[in-house]
Amino acid sequence: MISEGCEQCAKGGKMVLFVYGYCDQRDCFYCPLGENRKNVTQMYANERPVEDDEDVIEEAKRMSALGTSITGGEPQEALDRTCHYLSLLKDEFGEDHHTHLYTGITGGRENMRRLAEAGLDEIRFHPPLELWGDLHGTEWEEILYIAREEGLTPAFEIPGIRAEEEFLEFLDEGAADFCNINEFEMSDGNYRRMQEEGFELKEDHMSAVEGSHDILETMGDHEKVYFCTSVFKDAAQHRSRLKRMARNIRREFDDVTEDGTLVYGKAWVSEARLEELGVPEEFYAVKSEHVELAWWLLEEMVEEGDVPKGELVEQYPTYDGTVVERTPLSGGSSGERATADD
Repeated sequence: MISEGCEQCAKGGKMVLFVYGYCDQRDCFYCPLGENRKNVTQMYANERPVEDDEDVIEEAKRMSALGTSITGGEPQEALDRTCHYLSLLKDEFGEDHHTHLYTGITGGRENMRRLAEAGLDEIRFHPPLELWGDLHGTEWEEILYIAREEGLTPAFEIPGIRAEEEFLEFLDEGAADFCNINEFEMSDGNYRRMQEEGFELKEDHMSAVEGSHDILETMGDHEKVYFCTSVFKDAAQHRSRLKRMARNIRREFDDVTEDGTLVYGKAWVSEARLEELGVPEEFYAVKSEHVELAWWLLEEMVEEGDVPKGELVEQYPTYDGTVVERTPLSGGSSGERATADD
């Protein structure tokens, strides 16, 4: 049985709260953070920049969040901020709003106490790679027991760089509840340094590193080890989160795709023209320089010559509303698909 935090992630129900972009402890060659998140103090709730408490609450409601994962950078290096938002989320959504935090430092008893009092449920430790295999008898072993004493669920979350049986020993000893292994990935933020370290992309894959699954030969059979693939993150977690958002924010005329994106039509006509054509008001929305309406209705109107041109728009239901594809429509043309970069 997977942890409650992982179960909510699989449903796309975890809001990602990025609290702090700095991590002074070390500069890991595999850190996936992009330039817009690394070494910044700006907070983000999913894709939404956070300027005040209401931004966090609105984003959680936008996706009907079941819980929140706290990440960075290093959340413990911005402990006041981290604890504030943990308390805010618990006060707003109740004790059932499950929270977990990723950290690359131990922090000590006082931090564990403050995090637990603020409402943290689960803490996932990522020890420095150079210490893997030599964690027993160190602060990394001690903090697992301290975290549990303070009321937190202690666990490990590590990238699938290499197999390390010591993590299994901690599970068998009852020090950690589980160990998550994330498929080792290359990103825009770490690609150059990963190549310098000798890692290469898996053939025909966008991000997974060659050999990452080899870790399963040593660690994969343990009942408390969970391997999270990059495909699962994209196809299950991310898509499910988009669907949750899309269901909440869709307008009467928006079409929700299987990928959780929204599809609608865009045309440069007046509201008076739509009224003249008898389009019900719930099937369109007037913007400053265009109207948005049901895509199938626009397609029919262009084919009939009632509207000279338009386009079909597919976009994410996220705060930034990234457009992923545009399909131009014009009289006598079936419309060729065009990406947002065209």
